[in-house]
Amino acid sequence: MTSAAAVSATEVRVLEGPNLYFAQPAMKVILQVPGYLAAPEPALRALAARVGLRGARPGAADSEQRQRFVMRFTTAVVRRVAAESGTARLSVRARTGGSRQEIVVAFPWRRRGRGLALGEALAPVLTALLDPDEAVGDEAVAGVIAAVTAADPGDKPNVVTPKVPVASITGTNGKTTTTRLLAHIGMTAGLRTAWSSTDGVVAQGEMVEPGDYSGPAGARTVLSTPGVQLGILETARGGMLLKGMGVSANDVSVVTNVSADHLGLQGIDTIDQLAEVKAIVTQATRPEGWVVLNGDDPRVWAMRTRIKARPWAFSLDPDSPALRESLAAGGRGVTVLDGDIVVLHPGADPDHLAAILDVPVTLSGLSEHNIANALAATAAALGLGLPRQAVIEGLRTFAPDPAHNPGRMNVYTYPLPDGGAVTVIVDLAHNEAGLEALLRVCDGLRVPGGLVHLGLGTAGDRTDDLLQSLGELAGRRADTIAAVHKEHYLRGRTMEDLETQLRIGLSRVGVAEIDSHSTELDGLKALVARAADGDVVAVMCHSDRVLLDAWLTEEGATPDDATAIRRKVVAARGEHEQEAAIATLWEREDDQARIADAQALLSAHPGDARLLFELGGAFDAAGQEDEAVGYYEQALAAGLREPHRHRAEIQLASSHRALGHPGVALEILDRLAEQRPGSTAVIAFRALAAFDAGRAGAAVADLVDALLAHSGDSDGEAYRAALHRYAADLR
Repeated sequence: MTSAAAVSATEVRVLEGPNLYFAQPAMKVILQVPGYLAAPEPALRALAARVGLRGARPGAADSEQRQRFVMRFTTAVVRRVAAESGTARLSVRARTGGSRQEIVVAFPWRRRGRGLALGEALAPVLTALLDPDEAVGDEAVAGVIAAVTAADPGDKPNVVTPKVPVASITGTNGKTTTTRLLAHIGMTAGLRTAWSSTDGVVAQGEMVEPGDYSGPAGARTVLSTPGVQLGILETARGGMLLKGMGVSANDVSVVTNVSADHLGLQGIDTIDQLAEVKAIVTQATRPEGWVVLNGDDPRVWAMRTRIKARPWAFSLDPDSPALRESLAAGGRGVTVLDGDIVVLHPGADPDHLAAILDVPVTLSGLSEHNIANALAATAAALGLGLPRQAVIEGLRTFAPDPAHNPGRMNVYTYPLPDGGAVTVIVDLAHNEAGLEALLRVCDGLRVPGGLVHLGLGTAGDRTDDLLQSLGELAGRRADTIAAVHKEHYLRGRTMEDLETQLRIGLSRVGVAEIDSHSTELDGLKALVARAADGDVVAVMCHSDRVLLDAWLTEEGATPDDATAIRRKVVAARGEHEQEAAIATLWEREDDQARIADAQALLSAHPGDARLLFELGGAFDAAGQEDEAVGYYEQALAAGLREPHRHRAEIQLASSHRALGHPGVALEILDRLAEQRPGSTAVIAFRALAAFDAGRAGAAVADLVDALLAHSGDSDGEAYRAALHRYAADLR
């Protein structure tokens, strides 16, 4: 093998802050070492002895043992060069790379110039050491030592040391929402607050620098904001891997969760490796600070073992072992108890802060992932020392709307031209966990019988497996699907390739055809056009959020506030916001008192379809069918939804029969029988109406057929054919 092919450096990277390898600035060198993997084992034993690794066992060529030997050998070479060029006791770490022939070596630097000189010399000196002529290697080592010693020292590290309280927030999902909510609480507490996220750098709610500032540049910009008193830093994996953290330390760190996303990039191929990256922020937390960890995510909770600060667990389960472990370690906990966000202290009663229903970002408790985000932000805010009352007020006033949390579970009401409305949700939902959360919210907001229409799409820097999983999840949970592309987020893929992977996943669950749109806005327009009253349209939005919001506003759509969302959640359960009052009126035994209560409810909510139906029912129960008919018809015309629409039609038919109009009743019941052939109530009322219309035989026949359809006894089985025949004869 020629020396040129022995070793090469594919990357020499300067990490300017705490990183995956060290809690201080470091050099990272990625080496391809095919020459060492192929070299004869005796030659490597001799080479190891020359650098002080006596008794080393290089292992067979191209083996995992050989790769580990090369890592150990390279570490020894770096330490020798560093020591003889003036840097004693240099800490060096090596790990495997993305393939057998790749290794990664990292070491701290105190001067950029000398650190780079050593990193760039590593591949050539390793190559020279493989030369059969020992003198070649010795000369190369001596030359590198001289070159590193003579190199311009260069700048010292410039990592920012915060002079104000700082929270660093990371995780696969939820970090942007948690960042914004925590910043909102900070402003509610009266502090001049600046924060960075994937949208940009914001100070006191005003955008300072748009763009993705979830890396070190965002941290520097936040902390240089004039008059800043509190800094909140969204900290993404890319920035930590490519540059290191932007601050030397933080007062509070938060890890929301770790799930599959961006795998296969920058040497991170597994979820466990991704968790190791996310843990960087926790190891940079000051000993007197707090590390806020998701106790429901085992990989996140495991990060507590390497922290210097105190743990603060958050969990949706008040009986979570993580909460008990955190308290036992002298830490804190935050969870949901009796429907409230509560803080747990060792040896004390739970401190109830706010009801989940009063925290708008949770979508009336519907959005579990936003409940978790609210718990994380609560812990972080209290860990930063913000006043308890400011935390409560911040939780109650932060809404999931385009103003407070743009692009994250923004819910709109879109009015339809012929009456009724569609719920539209705009959300990032960039991976499986995000899409799962989005579809769960869709299910919780659509009315009974309503459909979910999904605009499916994500960025191109996802693995094929992840894209296929997104397609499979969408096909399983959404009723109609359209691909919505993001031209500026293809990241090396084509639209055709990305959509092919989504379609593979869709095909696994039987979805063969979907529409395709080149932009998110085109997809939204198409999905809304096909939606009906009570349906939900959701778009996975990356690039066109501002355009989507503008178009919805032009079309008369309005962002939902907490009250509107709560009303939709109740309606999706087939209930009404006045459900308790409705139940109370039906507990009344006096018919006239019941009618009076129903009239009072309707007066307070004029035109409400459900309350028109209940008033009709009150008149019906009092034997005033002539009054009942009018209210049933008004309720149906006002768009009464299921399950009450079906019941209103049955009761309307029954009232017409009672008033001596069996023909009208039969027209309604015949239609209902086609829609729900198995409804015993429809069958029974239809038989009664047929009897009143002089069709006694048909009435009995229908009842016989219905009885047999619901019978499984042995006599029924024995005479089933005969009884069906007799019923046919009666007709």
